[in-house]
Formats: sequence, C-alpha cells, structure tokens
Amino acid sequence: MDVEWFQKFESYLSAERQLSKHTVRNYLYELERVSKRLDETTSWLDVTREQLQGALSQIHRQGLSARSISLTLSAIKQFCDFLLKEGAIQANPAMSLSAPKQNKLLPKNMDLDSVTHLLEIEGDDPLSVRDKAIMELFYSSGLRLAELAALDVKDISFSERQVKVMGKGSKERIVPVGNMAMHAIECWLTCRKGVVACEDDALFVTGKGKRLAHRSIQARLTKWGQEQALNMRVHPHKLRHSFATHMLESSADLRAVQELLGHANLSTTQIYTSLDFQHLAKVYDGAHPRAKAKVKPTPKAGKN
Repeated sequence: MDVEWFQKFESYLSAERQLSKHTVRNYLYELERVSKRLDETTSWLDVTREQLQGALSQIHRQGLSARSISLTLSAIKQFCDFLLKEGAIQANPAMSLSAPKQNKLLPKNMDLDSVTHLLEIEGDDPLSVRDKAIMELFYSSGLRLAELAALDVKDISFSERQVKVMGKGSKERIVPVGNMAMHAIECWLTCRKGVVACEDDALFVTGKGKRLAHRSIQARLTKWGQEQALNMRVHPHKLRHSFATHMLESSADLRAVQELLGHANLSTTQIYTSLDFQHLAKVYDGAHPRAKAKVKPTPKAGKN
C-alpha cells in the first residue's frame, strides 16, 4: 500500500509540482529512510506523530546534521500533506514536528576587486568571449545557474537592457542587465554566429553549437578563477551571492534585491513581495557597480 502511495507522490512532485528529478529522488530517499525506522506493521496511512518523532530521533542519533534532518522532515510533511490532499488520512501527523536549529552559513562572497579581476579576461577567442559574457551576466543580474543555462537569445532585450528569466516554480521575472554585461553579450553574439552551425535558440552554446550544460558552465568558472589566480573557488552561486551582497551594501533595499533574485529568503524568512519593475531598474542602476560603467572599445578579434 505504501509503495503505491510513494509512486503517486513521485508523479505528483514531477508532474504537478514540476520539481527536478534530483529533488524528487531526494524526497523519496528520505521517506524510505524514515520507513526503515518504523515498525514493519506501521503504514503511513495510520502513522502517529510519536512514531515519526521516534524515527527522526533515531536518524539524529546517527550523527546527521541539522540540515539533513530538516530535509527529512520536509519530505515527511510534504508526503503527509499529499496524503491529506488525496483524502487518504484525516490529519497531518507531522504538522507539529520541528527539526533541530541549524546555523545559517552563507557562502563567502567575492569583494569588488576580486570580481573586477576575474572579469578582466583579455582573450578574444570565442570561448573566452562566451565565458566573459556568462560571468558578467551572473554578476550583473544575480541569475541562478539553471536560469542562465536555460536562456535563449530572444530572452535578451538590448533596447530595454533586461533579460527575461524563468525561475524556480516556473515563475518568470524580468531583470536589468548592466552595460558591461550587455556589451559582453553583444561581443559573444558576434562570435556565436561563427560557432553555431544550425539554428539553435540557446544563448550560450558549445563549440559544436549545443546548449551549454550546467557542469560545463561550472567547470569554466572554476577554470577562470584559477587562471586569474584568485585564492578562492569561483562558481555560479558565488557570483550570485556577490551580486546580492554588493547590491545590499550599496542600496540597503532588501525588498528590491529579493525581487531581482527571485528569492523570497535572501537572509531571513521575509515574505516575497512584488515591486514595480521601474523601481527595480532605478535601484539597480543606482547601486550595481557595473550597471553604468563605461565600456572600453573592443579590440579587433584575432584569428581563431
């Protein structure tokens, strides 16, 4: 019986919630972990709060971190909510359960000098031009890795200096793009014409014209961090976090930065609020270090 409900829950998470395969797999793994610590005769349809608490206590005693326990509890609550929604149970037995408190560790951001040094790429070969555009856009607009990788050429508006992003939960948002990033994208699109052999919508592509994969983007950022001799590992979220930190330091407008990030919980559990885009653009232009920076003339591209 429980197996059937797990299968239905998996379909619900994938089809209705549209969660990634990785997230769905994690939820099911956590449910299996809890199931192994329940009595063999206990079904999820009649499990009690005390039994779930006992299972969580066993897992906690094994040395799992508070973060891991929180993920386990989240899976339990969402599964029980699903059972409740389907009419299989009358109340959610996990509703009042709470996970151990965990320290919120934000990734260390890059200071402005480090970001500037990272983005001072002198190579004029197509891959260098592409990578510079990627990093400029990450830092310019605070995009997530998945958001940037999914961008198509049509998502960039040069007249409005903005990009259309599809964020988590299929929520679309419009984000400003600074002068430096926009110039870098223009340079890349010029190179891209000679790279893409077929009609491909992807903004960032490989040398064979295929959409650039997440791991490839991560690897390229790591490579440039090493080549630019930075004493830290460079990855997409570090640039996103640096964007948020520098914007907050300059503008002190948390709500605007939250909207730009498409993120309801930047540093607290503050409720997500919508702001007028013109206000966001004004805050962006006045606060971002590279929003209105003067662009140096582009040197003639060398032979590849």
